[in-house]
Amino acid sequence: MIASFLIALREGLEAALIVGIALGVLVKLRRGDLRRWVWSGVAAAVLISLGVAWALNAMGASLEGPAEEVFEGIAMLLAAGVLTWMIFWMQRQGSRIQRELERDVRSAASQGQAWGLFGIAFFAVLREGIETALFLTAAAMASGSQQTLAGGLLGLAAAVAVGWLIFATTVRLNVRRFFQVTSVLLILFAAGLVAHGIHEFNEVGWVPPIIEHVWDINPILDENSTVGTLLKALFGYNGNPSLTEVIAYVLYYAVVLLGLRRLPGKREQLAQPAQT
Repeated sequence: MIASFLIALREGLEAALIVGIALGVLVKLRRGDLRRWVWSGVAAAVLISLGVAWALNAMGASLEGPAEEVFEGIAMLLAAGVLTWMIFWMQRQGSRIQRELERDVRSAASQGQAWGLFGIAFFAVLREGIETALFLTAAAMASGSQQTLAGGLLGLAAAVAVGWLIFATTVRLNVRRFFQVTSVLLILFAAGLVAHGIHEFNEVGWVPPIIEHVWDINPILDENSTVGTLLKALFGYNGNPSLTEVIAYVLYYAVVLLGLRRLPGKREQLAQPAQT
């Protein structure tokens, strides 16, 4: 539940900030009449995102046996890959998002391009929505659909509330610090998805375990206990992992750390989105 809450909160807040920036530009330009096109784009993107989420869950629910394990493994690895790409993209492009978005909105508004405003809001929110659908699908496979749904709904509700506070009151969230902290937590979550995905491939025989159980600490901290389930949902905890799971987990961190070191401004903080 915590993992799905965190994912929905971050993705929802990104979407809320984008929509807020677009609406703020229209207010400055005194083109409030065009706001409905922004909201129309948001509504359309939300509907399509819900459709994608339903399709992914329906597909997973319809599979059984090895096919289900393959689907879960692919979904988890894909979600981890997209999640990692998102964090790297934010590190590279985050400081430019606000400037480029404001420029596009000003251009569309000044030329009376209502469909242009619709497209800006639609594609920005759709990207966040599809990412959220994919992440929550993977999270549901790791921790259960009911907990994931509850956490996701709470996270989205919190994102809407925080977004409204930022743009409608004097409350100011330290957006940069928020994305720094959540980026670290999401990298930990993505590493868990990688290991869990490899575990599914071990089960179906696609990836050999090499060593079935490198260690077994379930007698000390059972992965099915309350704490173990929480750690499993957040970080992919496994009390008796195979050697390939451990290798995948460690290799993921090595690749991420190497990638971060190669980014421009590597000594800067992990994520630097636009300030509002």
